This record gives sequence, C-alpha cells and structure tokens, in this order.
Amino acid sequence: MNILFITADQWRGECLSVTGHPIVKTPNLDALAADGVTFKHHYGQATPCGPSRVSMYTGMYLHNHRSLLNGTPLESRHTNVALEARKVGYQPVLFGYTDVGLDPLNQEIVDDYEGVLPGMDAICHLNSKRLLWRNYLNNKGYEFALNGGQLFSQQEDYPGEENKGQTYAPVNYKAEDSPAAFLVGEAIDYIENQQQKPWFAHVSFLSPHPPFVAPEPYHAMFNAADMPLPIRRPTWQDEAKQHPWLDYYLTHETAAARFTTRPETCDRLDLPDQELQQIKATYYGMIAEVDAQIGRLIEHLKQANIYDDTLIIFTSDHGENMGDHYAHSKYTYFEETFHVPLIIRDPSNSANATRGNIVKSFTEAVDLMPTMLDSIGAEIPHQCDGASLLVFTRSDQPIKWRSEAHMEFDMRSPYDGIGAPPLGLDMNQCMVNIIRDERYKYVHFTTLPPLLFDLKNDPNEFTNLVNLPEYQNVVTQYASKLLSWRMENDDRALTDMHLTSNGGVETGMRAQRAGGS
Repeated sequence: MNILFITADQWRGECLSVTGHPIVKTPNLDALAADGVTFKHHYGQATPCGPSRVSMYTGMYLHNHRSLLNGTPLESRHTNVALEARKVGYQPVLFGYTDVGLDPLNQEIVDDYEGVLPGMDAICHLNSKRLLWRNYLNNKGYEFALNGGQLFSQQEDYPGEENKGQTYAPVNYKAEDSPAAFLVGEAIDYIENQQQKPWFAHVSFLSPHPPFVAPEPYHAMFNAADMPLPIRRPTWQDEAKQHPWLDYYLTHETAAARFTTRPETCDRLDLPDQELQQIKATYYGMIAEVDAQIGRLIEHLKQANIYDDTLIIFTSDHGENMGDHYAHSKYTYFEETFHVPLIIRDPSNSANATRGNIVKSFTEAVDLMPTMLDSIGAEIPHQCDGASLLVFTRSDQPIKWRSEAHMEFDMRSPYDGIGAPPLGLDMNQCMVNIIRDERYKYVHFTTLPPLLFDLKNDPNEFTNLVNLPEYQNVVTQYASKLLSWRMENDDRALTDMHLTSNGGVETGMRAQRAGGS
C-alpha cells in the first residue's frame, strides 16, 4: 500500500463544501470524501505549526513531546511516523515542510529552526526560504524570484482594486507556477518514477496560511460583498473583558498577523468591514486553489492505476481565527484555532461499506500516526497517545472511543521579538489545557483564571460561566476530567518494562488504545 499524507496550513475545520459550508468550494475534496470518510469533529492538538505538526508526526500530546513553540527542539528519543515506516521497508519523502525543531544535542542544525522530520527524505523542501521554488520561478523568467521579499508581491494598479481590500490584487506569478502547483508537479514526477515499489509521500502545502494573497483566477473567485462579517461582540474592548489572555492577545498581535505583504499596523482591531470581508474572500480563494491541486494529484494516481493502492489522508495543522472575537491567526482557545478538516480515503475492500460516511466522534491529530502505521502493518509505538482511525473506515462504529477532544498551547507563541513571557508570567506558567465534549468546553490556565463555555447554548463562546454558582459542579467535573486525561496520558516511555533480578528486561502486556479516555 502507498501512503499520500496531505497537509494544509491554517485551514479552518468547517471550510469544506462536503460538510455544508455555504460559500467554500472544494469539489475535489468533496469527491475524495464521497469515496472515503470525513471526520467532522477533528481537532489539531496544539498551536502554532511546529507543535501541532510534531503531535501529528509522533502521535503524542504536547505535554509529552514538549516541543512547545516553533523552534522548540523535539527530543531525539521520540520516534515518529517516518522512522517507524522505515522499519517495514518504506522510504518516506517530503514535498513542502514539516517545521520540526531538531534536537541540537544529537543532530547538526545546518539551516534554521524549520527542520525536516527525522526519517523523511526532503525531495522538495520548501521552508520559509523556498529556495527550490524561487529557482524554479527564476528559470521561468520571473525577475523578482531571487528577491525573497517580493515572492508574494501583488500586481500593482490592478483593475478594480481601488474598491477592494488589500488582499484582492493577484500575485505576480501565474497559478500554474504557484507554490501549490510546484509542489504537486514535483510529487507527480516522484510518483511516476516509483514503478511498482510502495511509497510514502508527505505533501505539505503552505496555503491558506498568510500572507493572504492568491494568483488569478483564485484571487477573485469569491466576492467580498458576499462574505459574512466576523462573529464578535460590538467592540474589541467588550471581547477583551472575557479573559486576561484574550485582552493581551488582541492588543499584542504582531508578526503572527501577517495578512498581506503590507502589514502597516501591529494589531488588526481597526480593520474596516470591507477589509475583513476581502480577507475572507481571498482565504476561500486560496482554499480553492489547494483543492484544485489536490484534484490534480489524485487524478494522476487514477491515471497511473495506483489510486486503489493508496491510503490518502487530508488534514491541517490548526485553524485561523479570521477576525472572529477580533482575533486573527491561531493563538486563542476558541474553536476557530483548533478545529480542522480530516478526510481519509482507505483503499482497503474492508472500507467499501463506509465510503461517504461522516464521523461525528471526536478525533485528534495524535490519531494520524497510528492510522498510517496501522495501514501498512507497522507496530504502533508505546509513546503514541492516539489510536488508529481505520476502526472508522472499516466499520461504522468502534466499540470504544473518546468522548472529548483535548488541546494545548503555550502562551509564549505570539512572540513579539523580545522573548519575555506575557502578563508577567514565568516560562513554566504559560501552558493552557483545553477539554471539550458535545456540551461544554473547559479551558485551564496554569495560573490565570479558567473558562467554561456551554457549547449547546453558546456555540460562539461569548459567555464565560466559570464564576456562576449554578455551574460550579460543572466546573469541578470538567477540571477533574482534564486532570484524569493528563494523568492517563503522562509520558509512558519505559513504564511497561520491568528489570528482573537476573538482569533481564520484561515487557508487560498493554491493552490496545482506542481513542483514549
């Protein structure tokens, strides 16, 4: 079996037309979903990109792998999906980026913090320098290609832009030469040369991550006037009253809030409605472009007669706040930050009965590594906190599965270049843990006040119930659930081993994990 693992960056969970989005157009992913399984309540484990992707690659929760921020090294003692796939004969390759901070105690850091996941061969590495793509553009005659600062520059004096927002004008390269198109072209070339040998390819798109710009015709695919305004209170001051962290974040968004190539202000609290609507229209256009390139890649698999031999997974690392609650980027405790799409097309005949299913159970990024290893018959390492999702693709309902989703982030993430933790906190006081089920969401800060939302009656998370007397039992219940989850999923590195009196090592039997608690 082949594995095609596709990730986007900063793709909101509801942005699939197959799950009923009224505006977004994703015909190719819809077709994949019709031939696979869609996971409607799937959650990224962490934010920003680096920590979230480490959870995908290692199957571990953030509090176990401890790669807390972009650039925080991942200890080399942890294995990952690429290293484990190599044990059963695969040679995993990368098209794009993994954004993993390498362990400086065991690996030479030759470039920057955006390392390649150990075990992956970078056939086409596109980190923030994007050297291979820039060389490609240069060879095609784009004069700006070697100037990194102009890669995403927009066409000047573009017709009609005077009545649009900053993100409307298209970029200066053609859609056929975009980063997404370039990656897919490289992936197709690689797959064509594999002949009958099973392969494992990770295609990692940057879009729809900022800067929010798109090539023609995607820049104008959606009309800004048709875009709904963000979901938020009348003023940002009203919003900020909810919690000290939200107040801090809304007034300290910096490099994380890069919307265009012309970021004039520090935060985005004063953006006019027209600008907010255009940003959303451009974002949806970027999604449409990635969808088209995914369709191109899947069509190649079909033409090469290997589609039915390939496990295909599509997901994202985290979401995008897009102005909801006046927040942008991906550093809040709201659903917009953590809810992401997931579609799995399992080629097994055992999956025929589930094709087109939409799963409503809570699934998490830590489930992806076990799923891929399970599909190729590789052993799932003891470190994994997640479980294989093939139980959903090969049966209508697993016997046991988790009833909540869990998320974490470190409040130092939207750093401002100074490096000091926010709100006068110490470094070890910046962790945030979140648990949510069908009814409630509970958010626990190390030292700051907690939050409780009733998602049934307040789906937009406006009202914090934590201090209301009638909800104290609920607060206690969910704080206890969160504590139990942490205890059950503490790092278990050697905990199934026992050293005997004769110098031997015994490995105890352990039950197969089924979606955690």
